[in-house]
Amino acid sequence: MVLSLAVIGIAAVIIWFFAIPHSDRAPDLKRVDYRVELLTARRAASYPVAAPEGLPSAWKATSVRFQGENGDSWHLGFQTPDSQYVQIEQSTQKPADFIHEASQGGSVTKQTETIGGHTWTRCTGGRYDALVLNGTPGSTTVVAGTASFSELTKLAAALKTQ
Repeated sequence: MVLSLAVIGIAAVIIWFFAIPHSDRAPDLKRVDYRVELLTARRAASYPVAAPEGLPSAWKATSVRFQGENGDSWHLGFQTPDSQYVQIEQSTQKPADFIHEASQGGSVTKQTETIGGHTWTRCTGGRYDALVLNGTPGSTTVVAGTASFSELTKLAAALKTQ
């Protein structure tokens, strides 16, 4: 019986070392091509859909979707060069609800900044910090994520509509 337990113990140790992953680093996220979804969103949305132009290749697009049935919602997510997450969110939903959802619980502050000739308001206190574009009738644009405000600003400055 002791020999059986020893054999089972050795087998368990071998399985633990070779079959179970032990890496502490984050998995490498796959880069997505968002051009087709962007063209579709720009044709279907009731507002000018924003996407970045001229971002360095170190910014990796990781997620994209357009949902016409849910307030014409546009989402484009990126991994920054320092492995943080940043997203562009646009929608025709009620602004307060949409900002709360996009920042995952954040609140709009009184702090504003001018980026690319547009006024953006900071949003803090949620899972994501965010920048909310002011003065866009018919839709709300939010740049949010785990990245610093300087990284959020870089993405906001690169946004273009067509």
